[in-house]
Amino acid sequence: MPSEPESATAAFTRAGQDAVTYARRVAGTALARNERHRTENRELLKQFGRQRLSGGAEPVPSVLRGAAQRFRAARGLPVPEVPAAAELAEPAPNSSPRPPRTSEGDEDFSQLRIMRQA
Repeated sequence: MPSEPESATAAFTRAGQDAVTYARRVAGTALARNERHRTENRELLKQFGRQRLSGGAEPVPSVLRGAAQRFRAARGLPVPEVPAAAELAEPAPNSSPRPPRTSEGDEDFSQLRIMRQA
């Protein structure tokens, strides 16, 4: 029969191993979920580039829109002014890209410079 210190050591070791196992499982799940999201985002980006993004804005029928506005107004809720679907789907005007920022040298956030200033 193990003595008291040995069983405490064994319990501590077992608790540590359980914690590591749990952490690995959680990290693996998070990595898998992250990879799934990245894959989905890549696919959406490809669809957007081809302008074939499914699930686009379906215009809300005016009857349904009116019923929603009456429902909100009857209960004292705010009724936001929502533009029509055609207005939302208009392409954005082509704007020229912003010029790159010119650095004047005062935005050096390197570790060495920060440590020297202290």
